[in-house]
Amino acid sequence: MIRTMTIVRRSFLAAALATTLGSAVRAANQREFTPEEYGAKGDGVTNDSLAMLRLSTAVTARGGGTVVFRKTTYLVGGQGLSLSRGYMFPPRDLLKFHSCSQPLIIRGNGAQLKCEVGLRYGVFDQSGERIDYPMPYLGPGLATPYTAMIEIEGCTGPVTVTDFDLMGPGDSILLGGQYGDTGWQIRSAGLVLTNNRGSEMIARIRTHGHPLDGIMIDGVNGTGTSTVRTITDVVADGNGRQGCSIVGGEGYTFLRCHFNRTGRGKVRSAPGAGLDIEAEGDKRIRDLAFVDCRFTDNLGCGMVADSGDTARVRFTGCIFVGTTSWSAWPSMPHFQFDRCKFVGAVTRAFGHQDPTRATQFVGCVFTDDPAGSPTGKVYRGTNADRPIADLSTSRNVKFDRCRFQTAHGALPWSTGAIYKDCVMKQGFRTTGHPRGTFVGTNSITGKVDISGSAIIGILTVNGNRVRS
Repeated sequence: MIRTMTIVRRSFLAAALATTLGSAVRAANQREFTPEEYGAKGDGVTNDSLAMLRLSTAVTARGGGTVVFRKTTYLVGGQGLSLSRGYMFPPRDLLKFHSCSQPLIIRGNGAQLKCEVGLRYGVFDQSGERIDYPMPYLGPGLATPYTAMIEIEGCTGPVTVTDFDLMGPGDSILLGGQYGDTGWQIRSAGLVLTNNRGSEMIARIRTHGHPLDGIMIDGVNGTGTSTVRTITDVVADGNGRQGCSIVGGEGYTFLRCHFNRTGRGKVRSAPGAGLDIEAEGDKRIRDLAFVDCRFTDNLGCGMVADSGDTARVRFTGCIFVGTTSWSAWPSMPHFQFDRCKFVGAVTRAFGHQDPTRATQFVGCVFTDDPAGSPTGKVYRGTNADRPIADLSTSRNVKFDRCRFQTAHGALPWSTGAIYKDCVMKQGFRTTGHPRGTFVGTNSITGKVDISGSAIIGILTVNGNRVRS
C-alpha cells in the first residue's frame, strides 16, 4: 500500500511552529550580518561578488547567523584566467555557507542577485574562443560565471532562505562548447542545498535564467519526515537544464511552486525538465510532496522520474502542461497524483504486478485542449494515434474517478491499466485503445478498441453497455 503523505494540518503547523520558536530563541543572541558590512555597494553597477564571499565566510566561521539584505540589486558573477580545476575561465565564489551548527537565516527582503553580463559558459581555449569537442567530453577548458548564487552545505542547524530574486545571465551568456554527456553539464545554479541535516525552509524565491538549474537539492539519507523541509512559493523559470533537480533527499514538501520554460533560452541541456527527480550515487529519494504546483511549457518533460533509488512521491492539485514534450514521465514506484490536471500526453507511468507499487491517478483530468496551454501548443506524443496517456504494456497503472477529454488525439493506449469510475471522451477520427480492467462504473464516448479487457461492473461505450 502506498505510504500516505498527507500532512495533518495541525501537526504540520505545530512542528513548524516548534522549529521556528526554537530557532528564534537560539537566534536571539546571534550576530546579524549585512553585505554592506563586507564591502557590497548594492547599486546594480559595482560587482559585489567578493563582498558576498567575505560575508558567507564570516557567517560560516561563526557557525551560523542572520544575514539581512536590502531591497536592491547586487551585481555578482565574474571570471578570471586560470587553468586550475579544469577551468579556463573559473567562476567567482559567491554566497557559500557550510557546516553551520546554529540557525542560518538569510533574509533577502526582495533583493536581487543579478549576474554580470557578457560572461562565458561552456568550453573555451585560452584566447576565449569556443571549442567543440566530440561528446561526451570531460576534459579541461571550462567556463562558468558561478557554481551557485547561494549554496548551503552540510549544516546541522536549521536553514531559512527567503525573498530573493536570483537572476542568472540568461541569453547574455557567451556560450562555449558542450561539456559532459550531453549539452552543457557545468554547474551554474541559483540555489543549491547539499547534505543539510537540519530543517530547511525556503520561501518566495524567483530563480531564473541560470545556465544549469534554478534549484538543486542533494539531501541526506535517513532523515525521514520528522525534519521540516518546505519549499514555498518558489518560481524557477527559463533555466537551461532543469527548473529543479532533486538528486537525493527525503521529506521535502513543495507548496505553490512553479517550474516553467526550462530550455527556452540560449542554453538547452537534457533533460530540459521543469522537475527532474533522479537519485544519484548512493543517495535515495523518498516522501516528497508537491501541492498546488505548476509544471508548464518546458522544453523537456514537465516532470520526469526514471532512474535511481526513488519512491513515494505525491502530487496534489498540480497542473502539468506539455507543449513540446511529455507533461509527465513518472516511471518510478509509488507515485500518486491526486486531483491533478494534465494538458498534453503522459508517458511511462510505472507499472508493476503489485498494484500498490504502480502509478496511481485519483480524480485527475487529462486533456489535449490548446486552451490549457500558455503557447496554444500541446504535445501529443510519438505514437501515431496520439494517445493522451501512452502506457504501453505497463500493468496496474490505476485511474480512479478520472476524466479524459481529447479533441485532437486519442484516449489512453494501454493493455493492463485499471480504470475505476472514469469518464472518457474522444473524437471519432482516431481509434483509442484504453484496454485493461474496468472497475465500477465507466463510460466511453468515441471510437475505441477495448478488446481483451476485463469488465467488473458497468461499462458503456457510446451509450451501449458492454459486457465482458
